[in-house]
Amino acid sequence: MSFLYTLLTHDCRSAAEAVGLDPAVGFLHRDRPGRPSLALDLIEELRPVLADRLALSLINRRQLGPTDFETREGGAVMLTDDARRTLLTAWQERKREERVHPFLGEKAPLGLVPYLQAQMLSRHLRGDLDAYPPWFWK
Repeated sequence: MSFLYTLLTHDCRSAAEAVGLDPAVGFLHRDRPGRPSLALDLIEELRPVLADRLALSLINRRQLGPTDFETREGGAVMLTDDARRTLLTAWQERKREERVHPFLGEKAPLGLVPYLQAQMLSRHLRGDLDAYPPWFWK
């Protein structure tokens, strides 16, 4: 799950930068040097569906299992190379799935949602929107 969170954080950080927001200045997460606090804020509403659900689906469909993880010295648990390929392929497929954006009313691939939400936040902060429209999953 932490690998999926890292992928999602990277997407949210890139989205924040793309719309002119500083990914290090957040609202929910404390500012610390090197921490992308705003990106971590953005993943909160996206994490359950994009990362958590994907991880559970891979396990439930038996695409990943106990043999796909290695325990290293010091207790670290890592994905095998084959498992990482499986996960990255599933991640890219998940990002291609489309959903209707509840605020815009248009279909958008899930991979574009971090950008759309960063754009909505940017518009709210600049006064173009009265409130930040969160992404509601149905």
